[in-house]
Amino acid sequence: MAEPVSEIIAILRELLHDNDIELEPTTRFGDLAGWDSMDLVSVVVEVECRFSLQFELPELDRLNTIGDLLAMTAAKQALAAV
Repeated sequence: MAEPVSEIIAILRELLHDNDIELEPTTRFGDLAGWDSMDLVSVVVEVECRFSLQFELPELDRLNTIGDLLAMTAAKQALAAV
């Protein structure tokens, strides 16, 4: 199973076209330069593909920080492993 932290950071760096950006779990998506709701959708779709997961639309409203996405991904991976 892929490691969520490094994969999600890589997805965000790719989307933002900035391999050197410092990203922490406390980083708020809305604080990223040029970020909009479609960027969040793009990240979630890529996470779904790379981790073979599915997010529900209401869950996206609860994703405010990178840590939120990491936690939700880890929770979904745990459920999938059962």
